[in-house]
Amino acid sequence: MPVSLLVLALSAFAIGTTEFVIMGLLPDVAADLGVSIPGAGWLVTGYALGVAIGAPFMALATANLARKRALLILMGFFIAGNLLCALAADYGLLMFARVVTALCHGAFFGIGSVVAASLVPANRRAQAVALMFTGLTLANVLGVPLGTALGQHAGWRTTFWAVTVIGVLALIGLWRVLPGNQPQEKADLRREFAALRGAQFWLALSTTVLFSASMFALFTYIAPLLGEVTGVSPSGVTWTLLLIGLGLTFGNYIGGRLADWRLRTTMLSVFAAIAVSSAVFAWTSQSLIAAEITLFLWATAAFAAVPALQINVVSLGGGAPNLVSTLNIGAFNAGNALGAWVGGLVIEHGLGLTRVPLAAALLAVLALFATLLTFGLGQRASALEPALD
Repeated sequence: MPVSLLVLALSAFAIGTTEFVIMGLLPDVAADLGVSIPGAGWLVTGYALGVAIGAPFMALATANLARKRALLILMGFFIAGNLLCALAADYGLLMFARVVTALCHGAFFGIGSVVAASLVPANRRAQAVALMFTGLTLANVLGVPLGTALGQHAGWRTTFWAVTVIGVLALIGLWRVLPGNQPQEKADLRREFAALRGAQFWLALSTTVLFSASMFALFTYIAPLLGEVTGVSPSGVTWTLLLIGLGLTFGNYIGGRLADWRLRTTMLSVFAAIAVSSAVFAWTSQSLIAAEITLFLWATAAFAAVPALQINVVSLGGGAPNLVSTLNIGAFNAGNALGAWVGGLVIEHGLGLTRVPLAAALLAVLALFATLLTFGLGQRASALEPALD
């Protein structure tokens, strides 16, 4: 794998850390800026909406640029956003800074995925995308807990200063080692939007939303589940999150290899595994050892889907790879919000924490059916081609 992929992974690590570390710092941010915890929680929502809404616009805005230059500009937005977060004196400025940072997120991962896939032979594209997304998984394993600890010890702004430094290092790396001979075709809005036509593409995008919703329906409420149902201490929750992070990393690695082997089989198998492990956790959550084993398997299955979902959408929108890849990143974030809402709905209606994994399992089953429909439409289109000719 080229060194350029490692630099892309470092960039993904920085972006992933700044996205999720705010959750660990919410009490500190709320106390310092004089807002409530729910009010501070909107900083998470604002970021997710910034990614989902801003991603396609940023992809179109950089469509006429060479991919290397586009990634450098997007990383510049990331650095500026985190610098503003570190300097924010009030809640409004911090929210604005989070949205600025989010603007680069979707487009960077979208264009970065296309670049990563272009750096290797066709039979290793999913592995290359998986390596880039390893930075995102390592952000959950290392970046978030270390960033939270740093913010709690030295002030929450220190964490954003640290992420800014990592962003500068990533920018230098992108400038030095990323190939500069990857020009993009001149943007043609009609061609770009033509790539978005067809039920198969939108089903693939819906699959991404349902997958992410399934994952975050459970992941968002994993701490109260472990604390109130499993009986894990706060420090034990931290170690369990580390175990989940290792599962995510392992799943991302094997998911890339499996997707290069058989994309359809991989997606169907992974969604089935997510559904089963989520449902099983509804019962194993009451036993410590069984819960830990189930969560590791669930995390492995969950992130094994990410490279396959990204490659699947790009292959269906080949006429505008940057735009469709970026839209898929937005779909991941839309699913994050949907999953958190579904899990909260289950709890608010008094069904209990142990019913949250069952809701996650149902969403995974829906993702499986969406995958069957997506590939079913593709087979039907292939069968019609000779007759149309």
